[in-house]
Amino acid sequence: MLAAEGLSPADMQVQATDAGMLATSHPACSTATDLSAGCLAAVLGRPRWPDAALAARAQAEGAAAAVLAAWRERGEAALEAMQGNFALVLIDTRQRRVMLAVDRTGTERLCFAQVGATLVFSTSARAVARHPLVSAPVNQQALYEYLYCHMVPSPDTAFAGIAKLLPAESATFNGQGLSRRFYWQLAYDTRGDGDDAALRQRFLDLTEQAVARQTDDIRPTGAFLSGGTDSSTVSGMLGKVSGQPAATFSIGFDAQGFDELEYARITSRHFGTNPHEYYVTADDVVEAMPLIAAAYDEPFGNASAAPTYFCARMAREHGIEVVLAGDGGDEFFGGNERYAKQGVFEHYHRVPGIFRKLMEPVVMNFPLGASIMPVRKARSYIQQARVPLPDRMETYNFLHRSPLADIFEPEFLAAVDTERPLELAREAYFRCASSEPIERMMHLDHKITLADNDLRKVTRMCEAAGVAVRFPFLDDDLVAFSGLLKPEQKVHKGRLRVLFKDALRGFLPDETITKSKHGFGLPFGLWLNEHAPLKALAEDALASLGRRGIVKPEYLAYLRREHATAHASYYGVMIWVLVELELWLRANAPAGAA
Repeated sequence: MLAAEGLSPADMQVQATDAGMLATSHPACSTATDLSAGCLAAVLGRPRWPDAALAARAQAEGAAAAVLAAWRERGEAALEAMQGNFALVLIDTRQRRVMLAVDRTGTERLCFAQVGATLVFSTSARAVARHPLVSAPVNQQALYEYLYCHMVPSPDTAFAGIAKLLPAESATFNGQGLSRRFYWQLAYDTRGDGDDAALRQRFLDLTEQAVARQTDDIRPTGAFLSGGTDSSTVSGMLGKVSGQPAATFSIGFDAQGFDELEYARITSRHFGTNPHEYYVTADDVVEAMPLIAAAYDEPFGNASAAPTYFCARMAREHGIEVVLAGDGGDEFFGGNERYAKQGVFEHYHRVPGIFRKLMEPVVMNFPLGASIMPVRKARSYIQQARVPLPDRMETYNFLHRSPLADIFEPEFLAAVDTERPLELAREAYFRCASSEPIERMMHLDHKITLADNDLRKVTRMCEAAGVAVRFPFLDDDLVAFSGLLKPEQKVHKGRLRVLFKDALRGFLPDETITKSKHGFGLPFGLWLNEHAPLKALAEDALASLGRRGIVKPEYLAYLRREHATAHASYYGVMIWVLVELELWLRANAPAGAA
């Protein structure tokens, strides 16, 4: 057997043998066989081919047939001819070779494990782990990474010996060894060709094209609408390309500082959408927390998965089968506030080294400096600026607030590499084709924030709700365009998404352009003190987690005290992460065996 795959019927299931047979149980998977060449292919997703001949082949015979045609002509370079979102398995029985690949932005996923001369692969890490040839236990290292990142960052998975592909990565297996490579990287070769007006128009044209590509001609299509710039743009463009009011779906919270439905209403009135709203309650969260733990093949701690699920479910209840989401605009056009903040610290490294050597001892050793506001601020600035990127971005990580020995049980701590999350971040940061810190941070966020986190959140919750989701801002032409912009056209003097927002002035309401970023934030921390069923769920989960030999019971008690007495929203984030871990472990590892 060259390749075998996992067990869950909901996942992409492909199995190839020396006899050259291919089977798949995923209803959205395209398969093809070329007996003359001894090749078999399976493709999940919505790939696209700029090459006219390959596009015609895909239209006539299916995506997998186009993959085989490209493979015959170009070999592994066939991947460079593919765009769109896809997970690909190609098996060449004559060369005894299996190739796995996922799309450039990591919208789809593939996980795999090598067991001797066999490769087991699936869209689900849990399916691979449960294959009888694998039988992988939960990986303690991954649990540490989860508590650090609030998800398990690729290439690691929650199960020992199982890996997952990164965006734009392929893996080739020949029955003996496995090699991995990146077949695409965002280029930054040309900088801002044309004047700003032409670039702004080009952005608008590409955004409209991207939304048109993701709008379904057959199935009813709607859009998530948080009221932010991204979702508002997608909602407005959906109405424009469809020629009718877009069906939009928005979530609210009955908690001060969390509800932003008014911004969604501003967008809806501006574009004349057909709006739908739902207020998430604490009872909804009690329902959602075990649902989230069961839905993901790895522990997943992003609390906004809950409102995402209810928003997607509302769309399905109103007859929508495809929903468009605004994810990706921040990571490719400079929308995260930390880009501007970290840019301030990067200015320090432009000061000549000789001046820094003279200045630092004076500031750091200034008499009574801790009690003098300007000196105290200068010390804090220097201390933070000294930490290089990307490590500086994790300075405020929750696990850095206390010594790790106070958080974790000794045996667990001794078994894990606490530097692994930062090593993964450094790899993505320095792999960027640009040397500009802003663009390197965006490249890191493409991998960590987008592919490992936000896309997993939205796609899995939409699947659980019974709708398909698509991401116009991840359109390949739009992503490539982002690489043509100068860094200052993305972030400049504290302004975020400079060209992006300038291009949308006049299209979006002014209030949308100027509002601060929020998204589907969840008042879990506040509700945890007020809602008895939610409090009971959390306390039961934390007590159970404290017996697993991972996190010390004393630390869990400390978190609950701090949450109950002050900073409920802040400490509520970590409590959510820990409760979801326990709920996930209950389904995937017996107590004491994590």
